[in-house]
Amino acid sequence: MASEFQRRKVAGVFAAMDADGDGALRETDFSALTARWAEIRGSAPGSPDHARLAVVMMGWWSTLLSAAEHDDRVTLDDVLRVVDRLDEMPEAVAGTAATMFEAIDENGDGRIDAAEYRRLIEAWSGRPTDTDEIFPLLDLDGDGHLSAEEFCRLWTEFWAGDDPRHPGTWVFGDPGIPVPQRA
Repeated sequence: MASEFQRRKVAGVFAAMDADGDGALRETDFSALTARWAEIRGSAPGSPDHARLAVVMMGWWSTLLSAAEHDDRVTLDDVLRVVDRLDEMPEAVAGTAATMFEAIDENGDGRIDAAEYRRLIEAWSGRPTDTDEIFPLLDLDGDGHLSAEEFCRLWTEFWAGDDPRHPGTWVFGDPGIPVPQRA
């Protein structure tokens, strides 16, 4: 069963995806998230980048809906049931991380820079967001970028982790806890 901390951080991501604020995720919420992300990136409808974002977001929708107890919506409890099983599915978590990494890496250089990360967070949150304090927490080796390996670790820590001190806690931006200081 998800801890209170896991529930709180996943609820924040859930709320960001729930575009209409009705407390349930529907296909229209994922379409809205796709449109928001594409607009922030300047990806025109019909462009290859827009199509790639749509595949990623609608893939999330399909995955979550298949685990839901309803035919047309996904609740926070549905998502938390998936989170409870993630320890048994490391390949699925890594696969999702790889797909998201490719979507975030706008220029295809194999790295996520601070600007690409900020655009991701702004797409999720739906508002301009300062990520200057958070990105260095995620940049585990301090080279100014997130590698695919770093991102996979962070993604796994967010979804399957239960320790607020882990850097992955911050992968979707500020989870509402104090920013830890780097040693």
